[in-house]
Amino acid sequence: MTQGKIVGAALVSHHPGLFQTQEFRMKAGNGRDSDLIQGFARVKAKIKDAQPDLIIVLDTHWFTTGCHLVDAGQEYSGTYVSDEMPWYLHGQQYDYQGSPHFAAVCEEVAVEFGVIAKAIDAPTMARHYATINIVNALVTNEKVVSVGSCQTASTANFLEMGQVIGEAIRRSGCSAVLLASGALSHKFRNINDKPKNPRLYHPDNISSDKNRASDYRAIEQLCQGEHAKILHDFDSEYKKAPWEACGAHYLQMIGALGGEKCTAHGTALSEYENAHGTGNIHIWFEV
Repeated sequence: MTQGKIVGAALVSHHPGLFQTQEFRMKAGNGRDSDLIQGFARVKAKIKDAQPDLIIVLDTHWFTTGCHLVDAGQEYSGTYVSDEMPWYLHGQQYDYQGSPHFAAVCEEVAVEFGVIAKAIDAPTMARHYATINIVNALVTNEKVVSVGSCQTASTANFLEMGQVIGEAIRRSGCSAVLLASGALSHKFRNINDKPKNPRLYHPDNISSDKNRASDYRAIEQLCQGEHAKILHDFDSEYKKAPWEACGAHYLQMIGALGGEKCTAHGTALSEYENAHGTGNIHIWFEV
C-alpha cells in the first residue's frame, strides 16, 4: 500500500454566528460581514489545491472522558440543532461519508503506542457543531473523520494522540487534511456585558485585554512556525487562557505534524475576530 501523507492543516473557527443569515451577520458587523466567511472560501480553495481524500476534524465540542475517541461511522446525515443554543443554531442539514477503515487503523496504532484511544461506531451518538459547521463550510466530497477532545487528557496526552493520528495516516495510505476546529482564547463574556465596539466581531470585544494580547502573540508564532515555543509556553499561558478545549484541537494537529519538531509556517486566511468574547481566526499551515 502507498504510504499516506498529510497534505495540509488548518486552525479554523466554527462559531455559530457564521451560520446565521448574511443580513444577521451584516447587522452584527455594523454594516460589514465577518471576514471569517470569506476566510472559509480561502480555506476551501487551499483544501481543493491539496486534493485530500480524507479530512480529519479535531472537534473541540466532542468532549470525551477517560479515552480519546475517533468516530468510525460509515455515513452521516440528518438535521442538526444545537442543545447549547437551539434558538440560534438549528436546521443545519448535513450529509457526509466517514472512514471506518481509518478509524480502525487509529485504534490499532493507539494500542501499539500505548495510547488510550478507541474507534467508535454509534449511529445514534450525538454530533457536534464543531464538526457539522465545518463540514458544511469546507467539505466537498472528501470523507470525514472526527476526533474528540478528551477532558481527562494533559497537553502531553493530546500530543501523543496526534502522533497516533499521524502514524495512522501514513499506514492507511490516505491523503489527509487536518482541521483543528476551534478558537484560540475561549473565555465567554458575561451574559450582561455590553460590547465595547459596535462591530461585534471587532477584537476590542474579546473578553479581556490579556487574552487578546496572548492571542496576537500566538498568531505571530503560528505564522512563523514557532510551534516549539508555543508548546514550551502552552501550560503556563495558553492552557490558562484557556484555548478552546484546553487546546486539544491544536495539540492533536501539531502532534500529527511532528510536535515540537514541526516548523510549518501558518498563513492567516481571515482577520482575527471576536465571537462572544472568544478569539477566532483561520490559519492554514503548509506541510
